[in-house]
Amino acid sequence: MTQPNAPFTILIAALGGEGGGVLADWIVECAVRQGLPVQATSVPGVAQRTGATSYYIELLRQPAPGAQPVFALSPVPGNVDALVASELLEAARMVERGFVSARTTLVASTHRVYTTLEKMHMADGRHDPQRLAGAAQALAGRAVLFDMDVLTRRHGTVVSAVMFGALAGAGVFPWPREVCEAVIKDSGRGVQASLAGFGAAFDAAQGGAVDAEAAAALSAAELPEALRADWSARLKAWPEAVQRLAAHGALRCLDYQNRAYAQSFLERVDALVKACPHEAEAARDEAIRHLALWMCYEDVIRVADLKSRASRFQRVRREAEARTGEIVRITEHFKPGPDEVAAVLPRALGEALVRLAERRGWMGKAHFGLHIRTSSLWGFLMLRTLAWLRPLRPRSLRFAHEDEALRAWLAAMAHLAPRTPRLAASVAGLPQVIKGYGDTQVRGRQNYARLWATHVKPALVGEVDDTSAALALEQALRATLADPEGTLNKAHARTPAAQPVFWAPRRPAGDAATIPPAA
Repeated sequence: MTQPNAPFTILIAALGGEGGGVLADWIVECAVRQGLPVQATSVPGVAQRTGATSYYIELLRQPAPGAQPVFALSPVPGNVDALVASELLEAARMVERGFVSARTTLVASTHRVYTTLEKMHMADGRHDPQRLAGAAQALAGRAVLFDMDVLTRRHGTVVSAVMFGALAGAGVFPWPREVCEAVIKDSGRGVQASLAGFGAAFDAAQGGAVDAEAAAALSAAELPEALRADWSARLKAWPEAVQRLAAHGALRCLDYQNRAYAQSFLERVDALVKACPHEAEAARDEAIRHLALWMCYEDVIRVADLKSRASRFQRVRREAEARTGEIVRITEHFKPGPDEVAAVLPRALGEALVRLAERRGWMGKAHFGLHIRTSSLWGFLMLRTLAWLRPLRPRSLRFAHEDEALRAWLAAMAHLAPRTPRLAASVAGLPQVIKGYGDTQVRGRQNYARLWATHVKPALVGEVDDTSAALALEQALRATLADPEGTLNKAHARTPAAQPVFWAPRRPAGDAATIPPAA
């Protein structure tokens, strides 16, 4: 039972760089203007992404002239009145620590900022958002959940302003909306954007809809104007789920290579749609998703392009919280080997380099470190020169290898989808074992070749029945995705062929004659 004169407690769970400290200052300033005794503390911590900080505020609901209340420095499980989290997993972390109870009004964003462990997983390592949201709604006295990231991007502000509006809209503050807006106006930076984000979140917390799905969706009607004439008719002929996947994939291929490459992607999608019956819709959608990712594999050209884009420099400045006029220096760390160099060379030249590297023992060993400062003119031009090699990519060794494997995979999907949807679904997910670059990419190709030779090829030629093949491939795929170091490849490596052993008598001292070995 909460005592009438007990402090009102607010806990803020935010990630690094999201303005949690600014939000805490705004709340404190509102309390001061209302004459309410207040205290705020912060506990920095190292969390899964860029570091998380918990901001804790205690205040009295009414002025207390002459009184000197004693406030706690940190929250106590079961004793938090209002909790706001900038991201869904941060809300779940607060639930796990016991700070969400029947007395708590929980205000949280439903969007995700993925943790390092989620990103490191070889397949889909994301936490289930429905379970996270369900736990929050089950344990909180009241839960206000919506996508704050959509409102943040829509109004060009930071999430702290949206969190402030959500708390005010949820009615947790003992002061009116006008006090919050006055504090924002007096804060001096980005006032209009902050007020717009605050207002949108205030309305959303009071029951207004935030159409995050519509903001993220892309269909034929939402394609850029220059592309509608070419793609829209084809996209509209497909099911809605395929339209979204195909539109995103085509735009990705366009950004990766050119319009002809995006058109090639759509032609392959069309072939998958025609080959997959209704029973194989899951396999079809999974195959389209992996097709887009596979066709846009990462090579040196792609990495150089992404690292030298203006949007990337703007993001780095934003994450570093650099002010206008401040200098930000960016140094890229590269460690290419002969295989990565050969990958972007013309096929014949790349194969010659690979053979030379294998003869000399360079493969996997001869790496050279490069530190390129992309914020300098020389470093920027180096990366842009690599990025300008994009028109030559279709002639490269890596492109030839990827395209050959991709064509065989598409042919297997067209063959298996009408016959055995379950096996086709497993084959559709097979490309996910090919990831990254360098040693990671080599292990991925070995994984793919092993699974193809052991499970897919026998099923295609009828050496095993479809049910057994599907079950075996599902199990092997799970085991492979749980084996980032590639130990399964070593276990399945061929045993070296037997070599004869020759024995020879010890050469007598001082005898320089050659003694023929005896078998």
